[in-house]
Amino acid sequence: MKKIIIIEDEEVLCSLLEKKLTEEGYQVETAKDGEEGLSKIRANRPDLILLDIIMPKMGGFELLEEMQKDDNLRGIPVVVVSNSGQPVEIDRAQKLGAKDWLVKTEFDPQEVIDKVIVQIGEGEKKEE
Repeated sequence: MKKIIIIEDEEVLCSLLEKKLTEEGYQVETAKDGEEGLSKIRANRPDLILLDIIMPKMGGFELLEEMQKDDNLRGIPVVVVSNSGQPVEIDRAQKLGAKDWLVKTEFDPQEVIDKVIVQIGEGEKKEE
């Protein structure tokens, strides 16, 4: 089963994404800040990371920088989910290895699923 880690400090958004991705057949874990997220990434080697930028303890850019220093983590696709869609931030995230970007106020959960599928393929939906 494909593993996704959501690193997001907004609980409502985090649980919405977790529910939607679980329904789509992905194994989902969550972290509420970059520090917790990084240790979960190292422990579980997810197939994909959904990453907020502004968080307590360690932000998304710092987490991306840490991932770039680690050969085992560098190749994991990251989709940034942020309140900001500033070109300078998107550019910085892409330079640090982010594959895609979503602005929180402008997306619906299906758009997240579509971007996840582009990066790692579909989840394993249970046959009904």
